[in-house]
Amino acid sequence: QVQLVESGGGLVQAGGSLRLSCAASGRTFSTYAMGWFRQAAGKEREFVAAISWNGISTYYADSVQGRFTISRDNAKNTVYLQMNSLKPEDTAVYFCAASNLYGTRWSEYDYRYWGQGTQVTVSS
Repeated sequence: QVQLVESGGGLVQAGGSLRLSCAASGRTFSTYAMGWFRQAAGKEREFVAAISWNGISTYYADSVQGRFTISRDNAKNTVYLQMNSLKPEDTAVYFCAASNLYGTRWSEYDYRYWGQGTQVTVSS
C-alpha cells in the first residue's frame, strides 16, 4: 500500500515556475514507477510526465516537453515536478500516481495509487 500526498501548488503568473512535490508513505516507494497527471476544469485527466523506479528513464507529454522536469529522490520517498515557463493552459489540478509496472507509464490505467491532487493556477 502506498499513500501519496502532493504539495507545492499555487497561483503563479505566466512565465513563472513552480515545483510540485509528492511524498509517499511505505517502504517500497523505490520499486514504483511514478507519474504526474493533470485535470483542468471540464476536461479529462491527462498525462504529464513519468519516471522509472530508478530515475533513469523519463517521459513527457508533448505539451510540457522542455518546460517540465520530473525527478525523484528514493531516499526521501519523494517525486518532484519542476515546472518552468508556465502558461495559462497549464492551469489544472495536478496528481501524482504510483505504478508497480516496469518502465515509464503514460496511461492512467497503469497506475494503482493516486494522490488527492494540488491546484496549479497560471494567470495571464
